[in-house]
Amino acid sequence: MSLSRPGRLSRRQFIKTTAAAGAGVAMAPLFAPHIRAAETIKLGYVSPQTGPLAAFAEADQFILGQFREIVKNGLDINGTSYAVEVIVKDSQSNPNRAAEVAKELIVDDEIDLMLVASTPETTNPVSTQCEIEEVPCISTMAPWQPWFIGRQGNPGDPASWQPFKYTFHYFWGLEDVIAVFTNMWNQLETNKVVGGLFPNDGDGNAWGDPNVGFPPVLAEQGFTLIDPGRYQNLTDDFSAQITAFQGGNVEIVTGVVLPPDFTTFWTQANQKGFRPKAVSVGKCILFPVAVEALGKTGNNLSSEVWWSPSHPFKSSLNGQSAADLAAGFTEATGRQWTQPIGFIHSLLEFAADVLKRSADPTDTDALVESISTVDLQTITGPIKFGQENVPPFARSNLSKTPLVGGQWRLKDDGKYDIVIVDNQTAPEIPVAGKMEPIA
Repeated sequence: MSLSRPGRLSRRQFIKTTAAAGAGVAMAPLFAPHIRAAETIKLGYVSPQTGPLAAFAEADQFILGQFREIVKNGLDINGTSYAVEVIVKDSQSNPNRAAEVAKELIVDDEIDLMLVASTPETTNPVSTQCEIEEVPCISTMAPWQPWFIGRQGNPGDPASWQPFKYTFHYFWGLEDVIAVFTNMWNQLETNKVVGGLFPNDGDGNAWGDPNVGFPPVLAEQGFTLIDPGRYQNLTDDFSAQITAFQGGNVEIVTGVVLPPDFTTFWTQANQKGFRPKAVSVGKCILFPVAVEALGKTGNNLSSEVWWSPSHPFKSSLNGQSAADLAAGFTEATGRQWTQPIGFIHSLLEFAADVLKRSADPTDTDALVESISTVDLQTITGPIKFGQENVPPFARSNLSKTPLVGGQWRLKDDGKYDIVIVDNQTAPEIPVAGKMEPIA
């Protein structure tokens, strides 16, 4: 049991309880220096602000600034006004660092609620640390399979999988991105031979998993998968993969790749004359800056779209539409909108809702109860646990969000826009075009 969280009580509750039992004098020297006023709630937030995943945190400063302005006069909870402090830590795109800063937030900063976003390399170590330390945690922006299954003691044995007590997640799953990608590919005339780029990390191992990843679904739909095996992130040579794809007559490429790795792969593929009809990859081309770095060869690359200005949702915090939020980001920063804007905003929407509905926002059990009973309409869509669109073993910890498919189109000014070209998985999100072959 962690000394920072005695039992399932918060530090402040523990002090009150032991004092009432006559133990307050004995415990005071140990805990007194850490007592803080009950009127302040501390939120911890971890994201990859530097390193190869930094594009996921590009909008952090803007969204956090907006949230701090909203709560600057405090949150009214059960008739009491609480100040809200957000303490931000950088995972540096490193899982070990993510675990370290999570422990710092829990032990040193004594946060009440943890928030974390952006790929399993960040969400998993932070969530695991919170589960160990019995601290409520909400995470997003990682497919649910690597988040849930990857954190089980025996990921390969479904019979052993157990729900978590303190950690909760909302995002889409591999079944959704597979459906989106295959729906886009089926708009084109191809030989249905797919090359897989799956790195040796949490995402890559999940996407390429023979049981829960792409292979079984592609086989069911008549696609042939050419999988050259796992590669190490930040590699500088994709010759083996390109040769395998050319030898297998691959006309479609998929995978989940770091932005710098995809730049390397696509540059080398073009140099070697490998031009598939479709390239639909996760993670690496979610961001305009990553596609612009490819020059004209980025045209008609495709990706999953989890959030965009055309999503028909509004913020529960300030009533902003998706279009308003995206425009606000561009006005404030001079940069093009990017998908994480919506999810970081909804993460803070979720946190504020949890605090407002909690019987006691400084009590661990009360926060867990409030998280588990969420029923909230956010700028990324509804969040609610226990839904039937989630496998039974994960329902208490997972809420799924809508996903569609988009294709990057080069504009006359040299910039790129992503055009939604398939919405079969989420018809409420409008399409703006049709899938086109790369060359």
